[in-house]
Amino acid sequence: MNKAFLLGLLLIASLALTAQPKVWKSPRSVTSAQWEVNDLTYTVKQKFDKPFLQEAFAIVKDEVGEQRIPLFYNGGDQWVFRYSSATIGKKTFVVESDIKELNGKKGKITITKNAKTDRHGGIVLKDKDPNHFYYEDGKHYFNLAFECDWLFALDYGQQEIPKTKHLLSLLNKHKLNQIVMNVYSYDVKWPKDPKLADHPEHEYGEREDIFPFLGSNSDPDFSSLNVDFFKHFDKVIAEMHDQEIVSHLMIYVWNKEVNWPDMESEADNMYYDYVVKRYQAYPNIIWDVSKEALHYTRATKEYILERVERTRKVDSYNRLVSVHDYGFCRNNADKVDFISMQNWKHTLYQTMLTAAKDFPNKPIFNIEHGGYEESPYVVFPGAYVNAETCLRRNYMCLFAGGYTTYYWQGASWNVLIHNPFEQPTDFPKPKFEYFTHMATFFDQFDFSKFKPWEQANSAGYNLTNEEDGIMLTYTPKENQWVGLGAAKKKFDTSNVTRQWFNTQTGEFSKEEPYDTKKHGFWDDRPWKYEADAIMIVRGLKKK
Repeated sequence: MNKAFLLGLLLIASLALTAQPKVWKSPRSVTSAQWEVNDLTYTVKQKFDKPFLQEAFAIVKDEVGEQRIPLFYNGGDQWVFRYSSATIGKKTFVVESDIKELNGKKGKITITKNAKTDRHGGIVLKDKDPNHFYYEDGKHYFNLAFECDWLFALDYGQQEIPKTKHLLSLLNKHKLNQIVMNVYSYDVKWPKDPKLADHPEHEYGEREDIFPFLGSNSDPDFSSLNVDFFKHFDKVIAEMHDQEIVSHLMIYVWNKEVNWPDMESEADNMYYDYVVKRYQAYPNIIWDVSKEALHYTRATKEYILERVERTRKVDSYNRLVSVHDYGFCRNNADKVDFISMQNWKHTLYQTMLTAAKDFPNKPIFNIEHGGYEESPYVVFPGAYVNAETCLRRNYMCLFAGGYTTYYWQGASWNVLIHNPFEQPTDFPKPKFEYFTHMATFFDQFDFSKFKPWEQANSAGYNLTNEEDGIMLTYTPKENQWVGLGAAKKKFDTSNVTRQWFNTQTGEFSKEEPYDTKKHGFWDDRPWKYEADAIMIVRGLKKK
């Protein structure tokens, strides 16, 4: 067996392994890279009737200050201090707890500079630019999300998670960098496509073997949590972190037939706190109290407010918090870090633009805009299923200055096709490439530097970067003509250039001088009536 073949086998084996935190057993000294997740584990012989309600905290100190991080119970005799750090340098820690075997445990932590080129830290806000998302290292985070509520169910009960890794790799490859997901869902309320009966491998609803508490969803035992559920969920979040995909984690969902414990009961608080304790160390976490938080009769405004404050109290890393309910966010903007929207209206652009004006100091994120691209099964058709139309609605959100989410019916809910491009040829495939082109475009034209300029819309939607003299105009394929419009009044346009970008293929036309006489009423734009396009005008100079 030659050396090259052996190296190939080792590479294949390494790719098959599931990402996990670095594990340290009762350590006195830990060395870790910036933003790397570590599990410092401790053995406790003492038994407790309610171990999930026991409290323990690691007090981490460095020259800047201190952080009080909760430990969590991991089943059996194990307790875990899960830790990551955005700051490099030397730190010390000591555990404080009424549990005698934990109290006083201490050690040193050395954090080295991050060397992973695609890792930039957690998602944060900037005082100088409050309506955009940023990574902790200062790079703009182009929040391009994908809904996948049942991600927790892929590979459940298996030691490795090949289906999960495959799907995440597809999303990573196509530059979808966030997943809007539930901790747990049970089943959908609406009718299911009869064609699913021939493909049970794509159905993940109504699984009685998956439940975050003891028992099952149909016969729950709320006295304790199911540690095995969370050990599996660890693998999912760790793999997402490894592939630099953010988890927009909705802790509750009310319309997916989940048998939740009563609000504010001991079991309810135990579950909620445990999720926040266990996953807060992951830099790729964004908290969302509940999907459609106030759309159903389960919760009250007061309850959601308490959950927001509870999150902030338990989370020592100050991860971003929002609530998937626009009414709640509108009325409690000071309680959330960004405004979450759900809006299906035909006037989506104007609605998003109004929200951006109403909340100039918050990012606007439309998590659900009614565009649910068709798949082999009719799962939830919503208002729009045509792929081009769904793509357009995503661009409408962006050109209003907000962020957006892509839904494909074959992965957003109980139906989960982890390998869509390996399905039969007659199965409609997701148009992931549309969003690769979108993300690549905004890699070149930094989204955080552009602002909507409504007066310059000129039969399309406008984003302008005044500092660099660049104007982008998104034009639906039906548009006969689009021009400079209001730009002529504000800028010197005598030496500008024009170029086009095809939103479906990612193709750029040749950049050329923009002759306003030649390119006047009789427009010669490429791909007219074939694909939506973005007109790129460079060289604007303020008068």
